[in-house]
Amino acid sequence: MSKTLTKHPDGTRLLIRVDFGPNRALGPGKIRLLEAIDKSGSISQAGRALGMSYRRAWLLVDDLNRCFREPVVSAQTGGSRGGGAVLTQFGRKLVRDFRAMETDAMVAARSRLRNLTASLRHSARAPSDKVRRLPVRRAGKR
Repeated sequence: MSKTLTKHPDGTRLLIRVDFGPNRALGPGKIRLLEAIDKSGSISQAGRALGMSYRRAWLLVDDLNRCFREPVVSAQTGGSRGGGAVLTQFGRKLVRDFRAMETDAMVAARSRLRNLTASLRHSARAPSDKVRRLPVRRAGKR
């Protein structure tokens, strides 16, 4: 399993998402799921490792398999042998290509990210950055 290479040394992250059109996308979440399936050999174990339900993990895998001409994951239902799931050759290539795009994007953006992070305040909110909250109007009161 490959490590995400989209983190700048200071912790800044660059996230890549590929939109193929309405309701068809590939991003870091689906790639992490594929990597977890590759490691565990199971959709349910991969989902648990990522803090998602089996149904959610299965729906994401199904979405990926429907999105591409070739299946990304090959799953075998449970039974006496316990079922399982493996990435297809295409699925492994998809993960490698996505991770390579992330690395390429990080390399291309490195100097601009350095400029952006150099422009940040030292903390998320400095003490002098007090936010003035507007009063909330409650329903029925005037």
